[in-house]
Amino acid sequence: MQIIKNENVKEELYLEKLENGLNIMIIPKKGIKKKYVMFATNYGSVDNKFIIPGEDKVTEVPDGIAHYLEHKLFEQPNGTNSLDTLTALGVNANAYTTTNYTTFLFESTDNFYPALTELMDYVQHPYFTDENVEKEKGIIGQEIQMYDDYPEWVVYMNAIKNMYEKNPVNIDIAGTIESIAKIDKEVLYKCYNTFYNPSNMAMCFVGDFNPEDLIIEIKQRLVEKTKQGEIKRITEQEKDEIVKKKTEVAMEVSMPIFVIGIKDKVESKDIVKKHVAIEILLNMLIGKSSELYKELYDSELLIAEPYTEYEFTKTYAHIAITGQSKNPDKVFEKIMNKIEKIKQNGIDLEQFNRVKNMLYGSYIKEFNSVSDIARMFITDYFKDINSFDYIKEYETITPEYTFKILQEVFDYKKAVISVVKGKNE
Repeated sequence: MQIIKNENVKEELYLEKLENGLNIMIIPKKGIKKKYVMFATNYGSVDNKFIIPGEDKVTEVPDGIAHYLEHKLFEQPNGTNSLDTLTALGVNANAYTTTNYTTFLFESTDNFYPALTELMDYVQHPYFTDENVEKEKGIIGQEIQMYDDYPEWVVYMNAIKNMYEKNPVNIDIAGTIESIAKIDKEVLYKCYNTFYNPSNMAMCFVGDFNPEDLIIEIKQRLVEKTKQGEIKRITEQEKDEIVKKKTEVAMEVSMPIFVIGIKDKVESKDIVKKHVAIEILLNMLIGKSSELYKELYDSELLIAEPYTEYEFTKTYAHIAITGQSKNPDKVFEKIMNKIEKIKQNGIDLEQFNRVKNMLYGSYIKEFNSVSDIARMFITDYFKDINSFDYIKEYETITPEYTFKILQEVFDYKKAVISVVKGKNE
């Protein structure tokens, strides 16, 4: 078992790769009552074209199938639902699908091992019939319609579609009513058998565990499966240019909401360092302590600090700035002007150091929460990143490097805006 220590947060990461290819991450937290586990597969909504190990032909499946699979795995042959079983054990259980992974999880203070038995049982034993697959279409169809009526989701997806032409990140995670209509039990089993192999999966445990004892418990609950070869994922080449500068739609909102996106190139080299630099830049640009935020807030162009993030996987990367404003176009213009001003005048060193220290402090705080730690390590794992690397990179980030990233990434030609305005405006 490999042990990685980090002195800054006084944490240890225990890594074990089992013979069947399953990767296990354990972060022991002595004396903590809560325990958190995530059982995840490297399979998300973008994986709609792939070559199954041992085959030559490309398999193409309906959009939304990863999310559909996540829903169906809770259903058991005896008519019970594993989510109900876990709730009855007193644990807080859930599951979700992202663009690049699907995860099943629970948090508990008691009944951890009975809950682990249930979790590992339902994830490893799919039960699909013509009847239960058909029944789910109505349930997921309602979920899709709900998201179609949800302004925050619409404004985000429109920004994504403004940036990406061919990358399947521009497809709703749940798919469409039309795409899920094509799903049957055969295609579900095909996707399950391809992506839910231990060699494509990982588990993360955070809590008061003895790692060696926990590994024994995990092995006892594993279904015997042989390690498989690499799944070849087919992603069409995405152009560097954006698709559309602006999209505006009308919905039931009290004040317009917006997402400003900046499309970026996909990189694997120094991605953690780049991510940290972009987080610093976003906070310097429009964070709560920035000049621009104060100006926009005082002039009532913003009612609260916008939410900013840098989203990236192995197939796409972009910045997203989300907020509310009575004049989103003016906010977009002001942000773009501020970017150009910083490019001309350089980075304010005092502000840079203050923001860098603030972000470092907030990152360290994430290690106080068992759920934050588990989500962080699982999310980063499927990007080939060790979450401890962020702590190392904070120490190496310089104003010069950050300025270089500003010039490379914050490009007006790659920027888009999506707006949802009120129906009466």
